[in-house]
Amino acid sequence: MTTKSSLCKQVIIPISSDNIKIFIESSGNHIANINRLLKSIKLDTYVNYIHNDHQGLITITNKVSSQSNMNTVENYIKNIQTIDISDIQTAYLSQSKSYLKILEISYFMEGTNTAINLEVVKFIIKSTHVFENIHIASQPHVIKVSFKLDMTIIWIDIWDSQNRSSAKTLINHCFNIGSHIATIHGANMNPSVFQYKNC
Repeated sequence: MTTKSSLCKQVIIPISSDNIKIFIESSGNHIANINRLLKSIKLDTYVNYIHNDHQGLITITNKVSSQSNMNTVENYIKNIQTIDISDIQTAYLSQSKSYLKILEISYFMEGTNTAINLEVVKFIIKSTHVFENIHIASQPHVIKVSFKLDMTIIWIDIWDSQNRSSAKTLINHCFNIGSHIATIHGANMNPSVFQYKNC
């Protein structure tokens, strides 16, 4: 498990890429409006800047945000007339990272000679109830176990609380992928993922 340093001041707003493009085009004006709104309701948090990545819109604030700060930013974005609010999910803070791996999965999609790929993995995670309310921290990795075995390991990184409550819920949980029964295990940090220092 790892935690972010200055990135603890992030507020993450999951949002579609189309909405992100609309927002980023006028991000300077939006930051000014959000900060005026935060000041008007006497909150001592303000937004330094906003950028985007695969998680959605990322607002960087001067200090770790409270729930009311997050709600203010989220509601502001939902009230932009050109934004489709149905594509906006609940804002959340950056958290610790927990590392997991999913085992007992066939390397080939059932009934085919096509190797399991990232898009299939994303669909599995999105459609499996086990991962409901779990936020993926980076792109999953699909690795074949060995040259001789047609089995794969899926490595996933999730945002978690300091006490690893999400990881604890997922570890040893089983679910079906086709006729296979996959099992979730704890894992060490993926060596390709940068590790941040503690907040």
